[in-house]
Amino acid sequence: MPNLSSPLAVVLAYDGLCTFEFGVAVEVFGLPRPELGPGWYRFAVAAVDAGPLRAMGGIRIEADGGLDLLDQADVIVVPGWRGASEPIPDPLIAALRLADARGARILSICSGAFVLAAAGLLNGRSATTHWRYAATLRELYPEIRVVPDVLYVDEGNILTSAGSAAGIDLCLHLVRRDFGPEAANSVARRLVVQPHREGGQAQFIETPVPAAREGARLAPLLDHLRQTLSENHSLSSMASRAGMSLRTFLRRFQSMTGTTPGEWLLMERLSRARDLLEGSSLPVEEVATRTGFGSAATLRHHFRLRLGLSPANYRARFRRAPADGPVEAKKGAADSGHALFEGR
Repeated sequence: MPNLSSPLAVVLAYDGLCTFEFGVAVEVFGLPRPELGPGWYRFAVAAVDAGPLRAMGGIRIEADGGLDLLDQADVIVVPGWRGASEPIPDPLIAALRLADARGARILSICSGAFVLAAAGLLNGRSATTHWRYAATLRELYPEIRVVPDVLYVDEGNILTSAGSAAGIDLCLHLVRRDFGPEAANSVARRLVVQPHREGGQAQFIETPVPAAREGARLAPLLDHLRQTLSENHSLSSMASRAGMSLRTFLRRFQSMTGTTPGEWLLMERLSRARDLLEGSSLPVEEVATRTGFGSAATLRHHFRLRLGLSPANYRARFRRAPADGPVEAKKGAADSGHALFEGR
């Protein structure tokens, strides 16, 4: 029997469904995960259209029910929509508005942002979508603060992501919000993806697939840096460890990661600091030391700049009690309504 106290995640299905985005929601929220305990998400598929639903690639979808499922949902996932100019059915708009009014978390992946926009859920908010559609979204819905150069935007109960793969990052972000970093890392390992990419990371990376020689030389360096975040790492020392000149190292690091070594280190240190604040009782000064910030003052500066919270406030909002285990839902954190760009 399902644990009815666990959150219900519902993903929309419609004729002409974007298969990859739908699959992302199924993979993250729909797979049984007994290793995470009985409180994991329940899952259902809600049909937007009547009749047989055909997904891209010739796949047919059998839904669990209609839009009435949204009345019970704690999490609603809107995959990429049929197109920016394709009309949104009135019953879907009404159902999403009701879900928003009662505080359900509503996520869009890629062009699914146009569905939320049509429902008026993004008015006065920041939001993102695939970089190819950002200008169109801004033109059609000028009330939205479109942010074209991030992976996802978290506005409390309304969350939007960029292109298809960014949907994985957004879904893992919500898992982290609901169940903590251990659960998000566990799901990421099953997916064989990076546990957490900050929402502020650029969508477009100059060389999405690095040359083999660059990956072979830089990947061990990145692993070393993650294991030694508490230490000082200069540009020259990193270049030397990678066996490159400084100029070549900077160019290839940017090409491979989409950011600079300093920014990459900062985001890794912030991510590790968040894990320690959520899952330990270490003093803030010790967290700062272990993550390479050096002092609590420096840690506070970067937390306020990037997350809009002090470390103490972040811990108060997101800390997991040791007895809770990795999948004890943090409803206070999930429903806090805070607005932030991850990593911005």
